[in-house]
Amino acid sequence: MKKWVIGIAIATTINILLGLPRALAQTVNLGVVKSPDNQADWSDITDRLQSTGVDYCVVDLSRVNQIADLGDPQLLFLPNIERLEPEHLATLQEWMRQGGRVIVSGSVGILSQPEVRNRLRSLLGAYWGFGLSQPSRLERLSISSPSWIPDGGLVGEVQGGVVIPASLDAQTVAVWNQPESPPAVVTTDQSIFLGWRWGVDGEDAAQMDVVWLQAALSRYNVTLTPGRMTNSSPPNCAATPVPTIRADQQRQANLSPPHPTPVPSEGDRLVLPAQTPANTWGTLTPNQVTAMSRELENLIGRVESTLLRADAHNSEVGLLTQESVESFAGMSAKESEHGNQRHSHPDRTTVSALAQARIGLENFLGAVEQQDYTAARRQWINARRLLWDNYPMERQLAQPEIRAIWLDRGTIVKAKRKQDLVKLFDNLAKAGFNTVFFETVNASYPIYPSQVAPEQNPLVRGWDPLEAAVELAHERGMELHAWVWIFAAANQRHNALLNQPLDYPGPVLAAHPDWAIFDKQGRLFAPNTRKAFFDPANPEVREYLMTLLEEIATRYDVDGIQLDYIRYPFQDPRVNQTYGYGVAARQQFKERTGVDPIEVYPRDRTLWQQWTEFRIRQVDSFVASVSARLLSQRPDLILSAAVFPLPPAERQQRLQQNWEEWALQGYIDLVVPMTYALDTEGLHSLTQPLLTESTLNQALLIPGIRLLNLPDVVAVDQIQLLRDLPANGYAVFAVENLNENLHRIFQQTQGQPESTSTDPIPYRKPFQVAMDRFVALQREWNFLVTNEQLAIHQDAFTEWVAQTEKLNQALNQLAMAPSPPLMRTAQAALATFRSQFPQWMQQQGMRHPYQVQMWDNRLATIERLLNYGERTTLPGNSSDAIKR
Repeated sequence: MKKWVIGIAIATTINILLGLPRALAQTVNLGVVKSPDNQADWSDITDRLQSTGVDYCVVDLSRVNQIADLGDPQLLFLPNIERLEPEHLATLQEWMRQGGRVIVSGSVGILSQPEVRNRLRSLLGAYWGFGLSQPSRLERLSISSPSWIPDGGLVGEVQGGVVIPASLDAQTVAVWNQPESPPAVVTTDQSIFLGWRWGVDGEDAAQMDVVWLQAALSRYNVTLTPGRMTNSSPPNCAATPVPTIRADQQRQANLSPPHPTPVPSEGDRLVLPAQTPANTWGTLTPNQVTAMSRELENLIGRVESTLLRADAHNSEVGLLTQESVESFAGMSAKESEHGNQRHSHPDRTTVSALAQARIGLENFLGAVEQQDYTAARRQWINARRLLWDNYPMERQLAQPEIRAIWLDRGTIVKAKRKQDLVKLFDNLAKAGFNTVFFETVNASYPIYPSQVAPEQNPLVRGWDPLEAAVELAHERGMELHAWVWIFAAANQRHNALLNQPLDYPGPVLAAHPDWAIFDKQGRLFAPNTRKAFFDPANPEVREYLMTLLEEIATRYDVDGIQLDYIRYPFQDPRVNQTYGYGVAARQQFKERTGVDPIEVYPRDRTLWQQWTEFRIRQVDSFVASVSARLLSQRPDLILSAAVFPLPPAERQQRLQQNWEEWALQGYIDLVVPMTYALDTEGLHSLTQPLLTESTLNQALLIPGIRLLNLPDVVAVDQIQLLRDLPANGYAVFAVENLNENLHRIFQQTQGQPESTSTDPIPYRKPFQVAMDRFVALQREWNFLVTNEQLAIHQDAFTEWVAQTEKLNQALNQLAMAPSPPLMRTAQAALATFRSQFPQWMQQQGMRHPYQVQMWDNRLATIERLLNYGERTTLPGNSSDAIKR
């Protein structure tokens, strides 16, 4: 039995026992939201609601400021509401977090602010994509449709639109009767998205409106009471009297927790929804207080870390030496604020903001203790805003790292000739980027005139953008890596740009239809992503793709190749939504097992696991072959893979991507997880598990940050998080979203002045970068020592400095003349240093735990650089060739 039904049953029983009046005991089942967007159609909407036969109350959106303003219906219905303000979204988000369900119709939220639209699609698991050009009929999916979906009532034609699934658990349950069957109704556990303006179209649509709303109500066990509201106006939801004992009894019932907010996807790139303080209204649970405290403490730590790095980078302090020991003698271990430093700096406002934020954190905890949750939230929000407004963004603070950016096809197409790319590459160089992932093959169309692929992208015919980009990048000291779609062979969105039919399989699959894979229903294009895929098990496919990659690597002086879509399409085996059924794959699997995989289902656990492992091996073996063949011709080539950060077991079941194996075997140099999140805590939750993965000792990891709908200060904060974690840099998606303000910030904080040489790139000179990173750490430590801000005992300080000098010497010797003996010496010195570091920093860690953890993370980064360099740089490794 559903949570809400249990709550109602308890309330009804209590009301009867207490003899409450009928009006007081009445429960209104459906709350219908009224706003200026549907005001003109409100009469038609209410007429159709009465035809549905359900008690409902009205939620006046103009009066919604908190969750209490929604009243206490079982279900909310938002018909045709195109504009939601942030406070409305926050209320809806909290209501759903507490278990509430919603029905929406039409182009919901389309006129809202970009951040609201983005969060709304995360909340609903779907969004309005675009309107159809002509009225269309609905079709019920015949396979895997839930039982509540109506069999009849789908005959009316309406002027609808395409609903795009935006989360991994979103399910399309009805489609439009048009080519490619675009989604019309999409559901998640907590939402139903109807892709038309409900209650607006004429009589042909009336039956469809009523049937679908009744079906939605039945899904959530909302009872119908025909005729109840025909002779009276519906009440206001918030004004409907409900006994307070009902909520108490509902809390006492040991009900299941609400479903977690799903992780949505933008196309094929995951985006973690932005976090807001849990439970925006009402009390705060201990877990929520802990999470909010941690988030604010971490933000304070990142701002302090940024400030310290800028101070040390722009000061005249040197390294920790024996002179530091002498100057430290007799110095008290007291801690002073940045404002009392001997080496002053211009960021006085940031220092003040940090001090106020610490007070805000204390006030937040004090208000929680006093159970004044409104004041607690106010303190928390103000402290966070204060730090964001005063984030250090005016001075150089970067370290040697990979600073990569994806240069997307759309931006390339806008350039009509080489000269149009000049300003673009000038800007990227000034912003400090050292690696460009240049979109070279998209949906089977190369950006260059190929002798292997059948057709160059028609939008760039007449010139060679790849040739121009390589030259421009190298002239500016940047590397250019060819970003290639591997197994994704066609894209319906790209077909629309080229005025091709939506079902066009692309130039390669059109010539070789037996190279494709299908789902169990025989569909070529994945409904959610609208892409078609090659069969990784097909030898001809593999040879074609290999030859194409060889053409890029040998014909152009690219510095690397990035493998994208190096996987199968997204799948959900739980609902029999699986891919991989190509001619070659089915034949090979049947030869091995005697069973056609089209007959294998997840309930057949042994065979299903064999089928999953078969597909995983196709991708693994292809990556191994690419690595062997390309590096035999170009030993200096850097291989990377854009991958998903899902947990390994889930990732292998859902898209057969086993990138840990590629890193462990040394097939690739860079793992680029698409750790896209709309806030920094979300990025941390996605990235932290990857950075503790031991298999990454043989490769470098650079997490991805997506700029779309990301405030500039949050982008800066996310980059700072990655600099404080054991990552080797970051990758930004994409150039098309790099605005002028963010470019200015990058230029100030990480751009290279023309008078200085370019920092080494970690994947080219890992030992030199390890040395440079340790030097940067020493400058920070000495800056704190000089300004009496390091709490450490004299004896520990003396030993720390001695070990620092020893490690510095070992790293310097290795960087100057790499050799296995010097490598072993450096590794031993670093291991000794790291083992004693927590003890040395015990006092400092009690006062600044984030700071000490950040330093240890950066030491871990140095260790990863040494391990990577041992595989790729030292003679005797990587086919006895010095790869870099």
